Parts: sequence; structure tokens; C-alpha cells
Amino acid sequence: MPTIDTVWSARDTNPGDIDAALRAALSQIHHENTGYVPARVLNLICIVDKAYAGEVANRLRRVGRYHPSRTIVCSVEPGRTKLDAVATIAAPSEVRHGDIGLLRETVVVEVGDQHLQHLDRIVDPLVVTDLLTCVWSPHGHPEAVDSLLDLAQIVLIDSVDEPHPNDAIHRARELSKKVYVVDLAWLRSTPWRERIAATFDPEHLRPDLRTISSVTIRHHPDSAAAALLLIGWLASRLEWRTTPLMQGRSVWEGSAHARRQDVKIRLEPDPTLGVRGLAGLTLETASGRHFSLDRGPGGLRARYRHKRGTEREWTVLGASRGESGILGEGIRQALLRDPTYGPALEAAETLLP
Repeated sequence: MPTIDTVWSARDTNPGDIDAALRAALSQIHHENTGYVPARVLNLICIVDKAYAGEVANRLRRVGRYHPSRTIVCSVEPGRTKLDAVATIAAPSEVRHGDIGLLRETVVVEVGDQHLQHLDRIVDPLVVTDLLTCVWSPHGHPEAVDSLLDLAQIVLIDSVDEPHPNDAIHRARELSKKVYVVDLAWLRSTPWRERIAATFDPEHLRPDLRTISSVTIRHHPDSAAAALLLIGWLASRLEWRTTPLMQGRSVWEGSAHARRQDVKIRLEPDPTLGVRGLAGLTLETASGRHFSLDRGPGGLRARYRHKRGTEREWTVLGASRGESGILGEGIRQALLRDPTYGPALEAAETLLP
């Protein structure tokens, strides 16, 4: 849809002046056309390295209808001591009589690394009060995130961004004790969890959930955290008692304790997978059933073998949302509450060596 933009910018400015400029611009737009009204659902605070700000901007452009109401981008430039800012208000170019045109606001504040520990002082005047506030820091800067925890109710993370899965799981657990956490690594596993649940949904197959004897998860070499979360989900839902896995050079192995038997667990990297996330999984039951899912063209390729040897194979179409879709889903989830992530995360932490 064609849009019009109102832009304000200033060098060596301060949060109070930025806030005043936004208020004045919104008032002027509404005065000129009462059909324009500010969107008021969610504040999103993004902390990005200035060198990669364009990449993050492109990701945000592709979130579609899940675009936040006000986006505050803190662009970090090492050595900077003063604040520069650009504020943009975008709206549909035409609003017919009786219709409403939603205004979406973006504020880019260029900050230095010296500002990060006290970033709340800069951001506080810029967030719209009485709205949920979500913080996303795709390039790290945990000290900046920590400084904003009193302002925010949600933190958006991606556990596969951490160099080591132990650090990823511990950090997610630490944050989850203070705010609601939306984890993109968790959201990428949604199609896998949905398909596992659907497989055992028929009433005659539900007892087999209690006889799962082996779980193997194949993942991108940098996505062991995503595999741990999926095992944590199974463990928390099926009431497995978990113990730390043994970590070899690349493979994680161990077992969990179900009510009837032990469950062998194996996490193995798949170097052929070109995108982050899961490559495949295999479930086996003590009753002889074998179920596997593998990433493939057009969706997930499912294979099922009955204990009597009967085999079926099919494709779960459209299972992946893609990276642009996953960020939009993350923003949408900021307004919801997933009751299964917390228990899965807690169980995943007990699997760490």
C-alpha cells in the first residue's frame, strides 16, 4: 500500500526533544486529517549494531501485519558520545471519509557503547505508556537488555544466536524469571511439535506416548539449543525425569526416565542443513512403532512404520514460515502467552552437561 512519511531528525539531541517532536508531528497529522490515528498495540525496542542496522530493518519490513505500533531502534556505534535521532511516522497515502489510517512510528537513536548500561534513561521517554513493551537485541548487548527489564514486559530472543547452547539456555532461564520470553528458536520448532502431537492424537495411539523408547533429533550445527528445547518439550509434557546428557565432539547422548522405561536421547548435527533450526527427528516406541520427520522441499517429509511392518510416507505441506515469517510470529507471540515454553525450557536446562 502506498504510504506517506513524516520525518524529523536532529543531531546532538536528547530523549525529551525526540518525544516532543513525535507528539507535535502526530498532532499535526491528526489535525490535517482526523482519519489518521496512531496504532497503539506494542512498543518494540531494537538494539542493533549500526554496521548491521540495514539487515535488521529489512527483517522488520517483512513482518507484514505484525508490525509494531512504535519501533525504537537503538543503533550502537562504538565510541559515540552524543545522540543523533531520526523519527518517522508512516501512514497510508489516502484515507477515505469514515475510514481509519493507522500511523506507525519508528525512532532511530544513534547511541554509543557507553550508553548501553543506562539505556533505560534514553528509551523511557520514548515508549508509549500503557502499552506492552518488547525488547529485541539480535546482536547481543545483554547489558542493554538488562537495563531495560524494568520498562519491558517481553524480551524477544533467538537461542541459536548464542555461541554455546549452555549459555543460550541459561540466559533464557534467567530472563524468564523476570519477563515473558519469546524465543525464535522455539517458534521454529512449532511445525515439528504440531506434527508430533497430531501423530499421537488418535485415541488408539495415545497410549504409545508412554512407550516412547528413543528420540533422535537432527539439527543445524549451530542449533543444538533448538534441539534441547524440543527434547525439553517432550520431557515436560510426558513427565520424563531428565538428567544431563553426555556431550561428545558434536553429538549429545543420554537418557530420560519415563514411567515404564528409559528413553534414549540423541542430538546430532546435520552439516548439510543450510538454514538454522531442526533437520529431522525420529521417534521409536517399545511397541514397535517408528515415526520420523525430515525437512524437505515444500514442507516436512513424514515416515511412519507400524510394528507389523506397514509403512506410510507423506509430505506436510507449508510447514515452515521462513525467517521473515518467524520474526513476525515472534512479534505476534509477544501479545500472547505460550504455557508450554517455560516448562520445556526448565527441562532443557536439566539436560545440560
